[in-house]
Amino acid sequence: MATTIDDLYDQLADVGRSAVRSGLALASGGNLSARLPGSDRFVVTAAGTWLDRLTPDDFSTVAADDGRVLGGAERPSSEWKLHWRTYQRRPDVHAVVHLHPQHAVLVDALGEEIRLVTLDHAVYVRAIGHVPYHPNGSDELADLSAEQAEQHDVMVLAHHGCSALGADVGMAFRRAANLEEAAVATYRLLTLGDRTLRFPAEHLARLRHV
Repeated sequence: MATTIDDLYDQLADVGRSAVRSGLALASGGNLSARLPGSDRFVVTAAGTWLDRLTPDDFSTVAADDGRVLGGAERPSSEWKLHWRTYQRRPDVHAVVHLHPQHAVLVDALGEEIRLVTLDHAVYVRAIGHVPYHPNGSDELADLSAEQAEQHDVMVLAHHGCSALGADVGMAFRRAANLEEAAVATYRLLTLGDRTLRFPAEHLARLRHV
């Protein structure tokens, strides 16, 4: 758990590099945010920032109550409302990772359920929310994502990407990565003609949700 704003910058920059390196985002696709426990503000990547080149200057500081930009970069990401409204609904969440995982978007666009197959999928993802397509940066996308966040820590944004939440930056990214791995596994199962295999439901119910 981060204890300073500098910790947040370092952790988010590390996640940005990992996301691009693993193919979960390209260039400036996606956006990241985090806040310290008990804080009345959060930091979010600025508009147009490349996720694998983040420095402290690439973040805006936004008020958690009314969404005002309090400092840092003048223009936060176009998706800043998605982060803001999620934090308003989920006081336990301290990081939101919005990325563009290709297989998760593809499987969802095909109308297929992304299946949890491995233990890690089951533990870290647990259940996947779905948000119908709305333009990026829109109030509709932000509001529907926040609604889904009341029941899910991971959600797919149709024809767009994903939003993954966590008590810290590392957990949010771990969930996004496991969502994409589950989508890859689902895609492979579909190519093999399987439409039923998934993590055993009786064991899923007994797992402690991280």
